[in-house]
Amino acid sequence: MAYQLYRNTTLGNSLQESLDELIQTQQITPQLALQVLLQFDKAINTALANRVRNRVNFRGSLNTYRFCDNVWTFVLNDVEFREVTDLVKVDKVKIVACDGKSESTQNKTDKW
Repeated sequence: MAYQLYRNTTLGNSLQESLDELIQTQQITPQLALQVLLQFDKAINTALANRVRNRVNFRGSLNTYRFCDNVWTFVLNDVEFREVTDLVKVDKVKIVACDGKSESTQNKTDKW
């Protein structure tokens, strides 16, 4: 099962609003909408894992961190993000990091 983190992005929210509208006008069933969301989860996770090659460096002060259910959550203050020549400063940022390996990949490596 793919992570559902990206449902709260602009793209994910727009998809959910469109699906809700289609359900309300009875053009699709709630079950079909759920299937679309599950496919979105898989597709966005795969695309980000395989297509994104940009790297960004960041530095800030660690406010809090948490590790629960294989998910790291960091809250940083006074953060600077750098990408080659660009610099962006923010007061506070929350970073959620999940294991990017698929279950089938993990099972293969666990057996070795």
